[in-house]
Amino acid sequence: RLHLPCALARAAAPAPSWYLALLGLAEHFRTSSPPKVRLCVHCLQAVLPRKPPARMEARTHLQLGSVLYHHTRNGDQARGHLEKAWLISQQIPQFEDVKFEAASLLSELYCQENSVDAAKPLLRKAIQISQQTPYWHCRLLFQLAQLHTLEKDLVSACDLLGVGAEYARVVGSEYTRALFLLSKGMLLLMERKLQEVHPLLTLCGQIVENWQGNPIQKESLRVFFLVLQVTHYLDAGQVKSVKPCLKQLQQCIQTISTLHDDEILPSNPADLFHWLPKEHMCVLVYLVTVMHSMQAGYLEKAQKYTDKALMQLEKLKMLDCSPILSSFQVILLEHIIMCRLVTGHKATALQEISQVCQLCQQSPRLFSNHAAQLHTLLGLYCISVNCMDNAEAQFTTALRLTTHQELWAFIVTNLASVYIREGNRHQEVCVWLNFFQMLCGQMVRCQFEQAKA
Repeated sequence: RLHLPCALARAAAPAPSWYLALLGLAEHFRTSSPPKVRLCVHCLQAVLPRKPPARMEARTHLQLGSVLYHHTRNGDQARGHLEKAWLISQQIPQFEDVKFEAASLLSELYCQENSVDAAKPLLRKAIQISQQTPYWHCRLLFQLAQLHTLEKDLVSACDLLGVGAEYARVVGSEYTRALFLLSKGMLLLMERKLQEVHPLLTLCGQIVENWQGNPIQKESLRVFFLVLQVTHYLDAGQVKSVKPCLKQLQQCIQTISTLHDDEILPSNPADLFHWLPKEHMCVLVYLVTVMHSMQAGYLEKAQKYTDKALMQLEKLKMLDCSPILSSFQVILLEHIIMCRLVTGHKATALQEISQVCQLCQQSPRLFSNHAAQLHTLLGLYCISVNCMDNAEAQFTTALRLTTHQELWAFIVTNLASVYIREGNRHQEVCVWLNFFQMLCGQMVRCQFEQAKA
């Protein structure tokens, strides 16, 4: 959005009438249905030849960069405008919103162009100079932590989230402190650092229960906390221990669905965050319920909740193109495909594997994260229709694409079953030797971590 009222309220002097007219027209074209992006850009571009004051120039470059970034594929022009906005705004005192929004958008654009090495120093500098602006400081810390996570540098991401949690405590925002700590707990679960997860979740539980604030924010923190607890138990194979947490989680999502969004902004700027929209949280709760049902062997229940979740996702995707919805859809389909194969619905499983392929083709990142799982599912399908040569090829490809220990062990076990069925004793022995070597390496690493602790 062009934020016309905000732009004028923060102006050092009354804005000239020609500027108001151009900005008003640009906003009119942007909010048209469908948006008239080209006309919006022309109106904003018409501001610059008049050599406006530095504040107006920087804000116009930011608005142009934002419109071009979000509504066109003209990355070069968007980058040029955002770089100018960032450069000019750094020379202007008390101009934080434009300065840090330009830095945030520009780093997103760099990442989209695979220029991560340009995004990191930009975010670090913005973080360094934003310490007196709590909202932007926290937001930029989250953004840099997310960038490290996407690069699978979870140690650096955890460090940044720890810094953010301490900063939030200092500025008196227990809510955002909980968000930072819960995000760190999520990454520790991904790293399988279970000994560090338990005390962190205990601390988070205390903070969430003691915090008094916006009811929706409080319930969303509780959902985040309970999702991590459920995942923690499922990762540890403690299926029975999940039930109380899962019941609380389902009660929380029912409570959130009855609450109305308050328009009143928090008094602390550091509290201006929200974890997920409540519609997304609803799908996530369905997803963890499906995960539990699969592990517990309740296949009918898993199918029931998958159907509900997929129906909800289809409705959401008509209005929302958030990448997380596609991730939820792929994970749900992966679970239900295994369910179909176990119950003998092979044709349906193959159709759903095709759906996963189509979703992954739309996003290179999604394909990178789920390629190994996709080949594993194809291997399982091949076993179910007795095509052992194809199953072996799929499992072998999956092994090359994954570094995830649990998935690796699952693939190796199924590959060994293929060799047993084929009577290939030599290959079977080689597979099991590799498997036991991996287990021994894992045991040594665990002992090392315990000794270090």
